[in-house]
Amino acid sequence: MTLASKLAEERRARLAAERLLELKQAELFAANRKLGHHARALSEEIVEKRAEMATVRDENQRVKSDLTRATENLEVAERRLGQAVETIEDGFAFFDANHCLIFANSAYLSVFDGIEEIQPGISFARVLQLLTEEGIVDTDDLAPADWRAMMLGRWQSPSPEPVTLRLWNDNYIRVHDRRGEAGDVVSLVLNITDTIRYEKDLRRARNRAEAANRAKSAFLANMSHEIRTPMNGVIGMAELLTDTELSEEQRLYVNTMRSSGEALLVIINDVLDYSKIEADKLELHPETFDLERAIHEIVMLLQPTARDKGIDLLVDYDIFLPTQFFGDPGRIRQVLTNIIGNAVKFTLRGHVLTRVVGVPRDDGTSAIHVTVEDTGIGIPPDQLGHVFGEFNQVESERNRKFEGTGLGLAITKRLIGLMGGEVWVDSVQGQGSSFGFTLTLPCPSGETVQPPVMPRHLRRVLIVDDKPVNRLILEKQLQVMLVETASCANGREALDLVSQGGGFDLVLTDHNMPELDGLELAEALRAAGQEAPIVMLSSNTGFAEQDPAARHLHAILQKPVPRARLFEVLSGVTEAPLVAAPPSLPKLPPPPAAEKSEPEPPEAVRLRVLAAEDNRTNQFVFRKMVKSLPVDLHFANNGVEAVALFRELRPDIVFMDISMPEMDGKAATLEIRKLEEGGGHRTPIIACTAHAMTGDREALIAAGLDDYITKPLKRAAIEDMLTKYTPRKATMRAG
Repeated sequence: MTLASKLAEERRARLAAERLLELKQAELFAANRKLGHHARALSEEIVEKRAEMATVRDENQRVKSDLTRATENLEVAERRLGQAVETIEDGFAFFDANHCLIFANSAYLSVFDGIEEIQPGISFARVLQLLTEEGIVDTDDLAPADWRAMMLGRWQSPSPEPVTLRLWNDNYIRVHDRRGEAGDVVSLVLNITDTIRYEKDLRRARNRAEAANRAKSAFLANMSHEIRTPMNGVIGMAELLTDTELSEEQRLYVNTMRSSGEALLVIINDVLDYSKIEADKLELHPETFDLERAIHEIVMLLQPTARDKGIDLLVDYDIFLPTQFFGDPGRIRQVLTNIIGNAVKFTLRGHVLTRVVGVPRDDGTSAIHVTVEDTGIGIPPDQLGHVFGEFNQVESERNRKFEGTGLGLAITKRLIGLMGGEVWVDSVQGQGSSFGFTLTLPCPSGETVQPPVMPRHLRRVLIVDDKPVNRLILEKQLQVMLVETASCANGREALDLVSQGGGFDLVLTDHNMPELDGLELAEALRAAGQEAPIVMLSSNTGFAEQDPAARHLHAILQKPVPRARLFEVLSGVTEAPLVAAPPSLPKLPPPPAAEKSEPEPPEAVRLRVLAAEDNRTNQFVFRKMVKSLPVDLHFANNGVEAVALFRELRPDIVFMDISMPEMDGKAATLEIRKLEEGGGHRTPIIACTAHAMTGDREALIAAGLDDYITKPLKRAAIEDMLTKYTPRKATMRAG
């Protein structure tokens, strides 16, 4: 091989080696570049991981710090809770689901009087055992094992009932247990010793109060008896004296004595009624009654007093309101008497108007509004709120013109409230007052009212009255019956109106009017040739009937006239002129057909009457009261004599005093009933008692008596009992 070839080959080899070196250097550079990328990526990842580790380290540090703070807060909360539970005066304890004690405060542990075993971990069953074994709790009549079983059964119930325990030192605790959702139990122990002792004191105080109330009731009943017994003699003798020949002066004295005694009885009744209301012993006795009749009867009783004072008593009863209701007539009469009587007492001139309106309801009841308006002295505004209080009167204590207990309106308010109603008052001092009340009363058998129909010829009526309110009431009543009315304030106006050709079918006039009264108007009308019937309303019919001018009247009606009576008289008015009646006996409409008298028996049979009464004065009064009756009267001075005389006489009826020496009326009645056993005949025995407390009637009936009358005895009451219980043997009314 030539040198040139060798050189060329070496050059080719060197070039190949250089190319190979270049390739390797390129590969190395690429590898270095790739390694640089990996190193940079790894570096960045390390940085990120270091950042994450720092974050985690910081988070762990924060969590550790929060956990430390939470632990400290929990320790503080536990410490505070423990302190709070310790400050509770009542016992507080926790039990877990296995019924083991977790925690208890000092008040809870104090119940166990320092027993060291009572600490966290002790079971509830062991707690019960220690309570009985150490004598800490009083198990009453239960054996210790039975008591523990009872308490354990209570503990295991889902909702344990509270239980009261009596401890050895006479203290009382009330245990309340509350079970949680996980089965653990919170127990609260309350010391109720003071409450128990207070309740015992209350019971003792209540027993003393009830004993005092019973003593008061007994005192009032006895006081009633002690007062009514002599009052029986006073009022009874006064009543007997009125039947004898007396001079006018003597009759005045007797009537004053009787009215004063009756006024004293009203006071006694007020005190007794108020006592019964205060003791919640007053009971209602509902029955069917006529409200309008009750009002008119009360007004008629008050009419003499009103007539003496020169005031008018008026009644305006809603023509569309029923009169029959179901309620306690006695108490409603008492309310009406109190309100109307008060109005009469405090009215010196003018009138007292009782207005009754109502709204019948679909359920068979009626909402009744009763208002009593007067033109009396009125009530000062600052006293309006006190008129229904006890012992209150408008007049001052130093200058009282009007006597009374001051209990009437207080009793009225209580009675109305007891009957489910309301009472109110409006007044203007110096002008008058308006007292009213509302009641909702059932109507028996759904009674409805239809206004009466007047005769066809009676279409125009002249009303003559000097009181505007009277004219207004009569106008309203007549206009409902489609009767045309014209009104005059006095007789002169009436004569002028008639003379002008009024063409009236009837004249309805008042009696007492200024200048020309009702009788004088009747004479003047007849003298003028007027033949229209004349009906006069008078508050003193007895006096009016004796006047010669009464012959010109068709009828004289007592004021205030019940609407039924007024309609009855007006319906009987004929077109023909009335035939004049004798002066002393004016022609009046006949009484209602229902008022038929019973025929007198052909011959009165004398009754054998036994009266048991220890008071000689009362015996005398009783004897005088029945002296005109067909009775054979025998007296017994006590219950023992009454039984002996009953065995001997076998009377037809017995009047039995209740309070008597040796043997009282109840015991005597029981002995008499024993004598009657097997005889087939029961003798009526009527109690004569001065007691007037609630329950007396029931007690008397239970003792074997048939009925009773209260003292002071009234002749009418004695006659009623004789007629009621011996109706076929004799007439009891004196001839």
